[in-house]
Amino acid sequence: MTAYTKTETQDAPSRAERVQIVKSPGGLTAWLVEDYAVPLVALEFALLGGAAQDPKGKPGLATLLAGMLDEGAGPYDSDGFHRALEEYAVELSFSADRDFISGRMQTLARNKEQAFEFLRLAVTQARIEEEDFERVKGQVTASLRRELNDPDHAASRAFRAYAYPDHPYGTPLRGSLETLPSIARSEVLDARAATFARDSLRIAAVGAIDAQTLGKYLDQAFGALPAKASLVPVPDVVFSGEGSRHVIDLDVPQSTIRFGRQGIARRDEDFMPATVVNHVLGGGVFSARLFREVREKRGLAYSVYSRLVDQEHGSMLWGGTSTKNERAAESMQVIEAEIRSLADQGPSEEELEKAKKYLIGSYALRFDTSTKIAGHLARLQAEGYGLDYLDERNKLIAAVTLEDAKRAAKRLFGDGSLLVTLVGRPVGM
Repeated sequence: MTAYTKTETQDAPSRAERVQIVKSPGGLTAWLVEDYAVPLVALEFALLGGAAQDPKGKPGLATLLAGMLDEGAGPYDSDGFHRALEEYAVELSFSADRDFISGRMQTLARNKEQAFEFLRLAVTQARIEEEDFERVKGQVTASLRRELNDPDHAASRAFRAYAYPDHPYGTPLRGSLETLPSIARSEVLDARAATFARDSLRIAAVGAIDAQTLGKYLDQAFGALPAKASLVPVPDVVFSGEGSRHVIDLDVPQSTIRFGRQGIARRDEDFMPATVVNHVLGGGVFSARLFREVREKRGLAYSVYSRLVDQEHGSMLWGGTSTKNERAAESMQVIEAEIRSLADQGPSEEELEKAKKYLIGSYALRFDTSTKIAGHLARLQAEGYGLDYLDERNKLIAAVTLEDAKRAAKRLFGDGSLLVTLVGRPVGM
């Protein structure tokens, strides 16, 4: 897929036209970008459900399931499977997110038959042996122990717990030291049986493979999965805790801060205007207000950011920074002032145009490698977008007016009240 470097207009080449919708003989659907410039094939898939399906009291189950898929499959034990992947230069990995479990594969085109066979074994015949399961669980547990005194992880964990109490979005993605020991191998097997199914599967492929060949390999890799998943309904959730501050005491010289409030859903007509407005606030570039006011003018922090998190069942504005304990209160005062200013007045015309130009131009960075393209296409499908979004996304951003931006700013930032979690020993908080 072409990586565009110019600002896109009505005359820009269509990304959607490069994508084929492939239907396998067995009825599976995938998005394909054929490209023979490099003899590689990249594939990414998403299975709907993810960590939001973890039973109450069992957070980390989806993470353990994803971690077990390449730890032995079919005739191979764990070591044998990894040696076979290495022999054929096949990259295969899996991960769990809040709303889906993802898998990704990359292979040389000449090894695609073996690569799809390894994928089939991992998806349909992962062994999940007790010994390997305990080892992987131990690895996750060790990682969590290392993070106990990590301010970034502590601030983020606490933030989610306060933002989404009694909801899967509020639980730690990888579980906790308290919950992981209670997860049994049988529960991982049950989770696989419930979530791995053809109707919850979203697939994208990029590279040196044609539609007919891809269709054949898709049936080989995924055709044996059950027809329908048994997903537990996940309720929509509204962000909680706006206006509250929570300090987690840790004897470190800096305070790590997370802040946020209710967001705007990706299907809302104001989502694109809100995307532009958030970029003006703290979108990770030098022109963002938070960067300018917090770092450049006052030297309060090295990094400060905000972003929109558009989860399937709940959206939020989320941001963060780290600063000296003595300056935590001042940092939050500046952040809150900029949020209130945007809520009351909206962005300037100049800020709006700069944000739109950046968001339109930088979209091309999602298409500069085959793995990025496959990942983006799979995620779009998992989030319910059609192919037309590839062309419409930048047009929607270009169409945002100052009136739209001001309306979205009032909705997104409201009265400026935030949920704030701080890890450290902040002075005056």
